[in-house]
Amino acid sequence: MNAQTQMKPSAILEKDITPSGNDYEVVRKAIEKISLDYRDQPSLEALAEAVGETPTGLQKLFTRWAGLSPKAFLQAVTLDHARRLLDSGLPLLEASLEVGMSGPGRLHDLFVTHEAMSPGDYKTRGAGLTIRYGYHISPFGIALIMVTDRGLAGLSFNDPGEEQVAFADMSGRWPNANYVEDMGATQPYAARIFDPTRWRNDQPLRVVMIGTDFQVRVWEALLRIPLGQARTYSALAADIGEPKASRAVGAACGANPISFVVPCHRALAKSGALTGYHWGLTRKRAILGWEAGQLTAG
Repeated sequence: MNAQTQMKPSAILEKDITPSGNDYEVVRKAIEKISLDYRDQPSLEALAEAVGETPTGLQKLFTRWAGLSPKAFLQAVTLDHARRLLDSGLPLLEASLEVGMSGPGRLHDLFVTHEAMSPGDYKTRGAGLTIRYGYHISPFGIALIMVTDRGLAGLSFNDPGEEQVAFADMSGRWPNANYVEDMGATQPYAARIFDPTRWRNDQPLRVVMIGTDFQVRVWEALLRIPLGQARTYSALAADIGEPKASRAVGAACGANPISFVVPCHRALAKSGALTGYHWGLTRKRAILGWEAGQLTAG
């Protein structure tokens, strides 16, 4: 069926629902509280009360989810920290060390090999393309994963009850494609994407980029941003040889269909503010904090 056909979202497989996946609902509320009140440096007790947990319970849950405590997360990814990060030129890890986080252990990153559809393929709006999709629990809510026979083509996030909205958003990018619900095809991607122990350069994740030539160039530049670092839109524009196109770069980041893997969450405004994320600013902060936890994992 194509994107115009009435859709019912995939049923989320019970085996996908893990404690770490369900943690995100509580963590999301804690991050929202941090984001609103970061200037006041809310205590663990205040955060716990806001999310309906005990301080000890929230400390354990948050640390298990992110690899760092709520306090360390607060220090690492508030807006003021992001501005210091850019102003000082420090990567996130080094800045985190300054605020008392543990030292680096084994570094992880998501090794990706990619190709782009031809401009002609893109202009057909997906005609003749079969895209298989499925919904999976992830550290950042429900992940809608879309794959072709050439690799991962789409990854978006949504909260429970928003599955149809997420599908409409993603399928609207390639409305002439044929969409097939196939959890068997998408599950291996979900298993690899969100498990840092499987991020290996000798077994790269295959990604296919479906966009304009300009968008693909921006997405390729995003792939070159290391884990734990960030780039401004203007720096990305310079990276692709278009120094005056920072606004267009920002739009291309917003149109990125492969969130997390193509790390548009590592793109920041010139001021250092964590602005402009298609799947929500809270989720952007959550991903950056989760990555900081991976860097400090031994």
